[in-house]
Amino acid sequence: MYWTLELASYLSDAPWPATKDELIDYAIRTGAPLEVVENLQSIEDEGDAYDSIEEIWSDYPTDEDYLWNEDEY
Repeated sequence: MYWTLELASYLSDAPWPATKDELIDYAIRTGAPLEVVENLQSIEDEGDAYDSIEEIWSDYPTDEDYLWNEDEY
């Protein structure tokens, strides 16, 4: 399983929280690349709902990862 920003972007508008099966269905319906579906299928699922992409891909960059200080501008 591998994620890139491009692949993860296909799940940015997913209906969070969502289960693994709901995310797979969403990816297929929205025409996401096959790699996205394969990555979702390879997740070990315990039936719990995921609240965001960060729970699936722990290295997903957040606003805190960028050194941009909005107060300066």
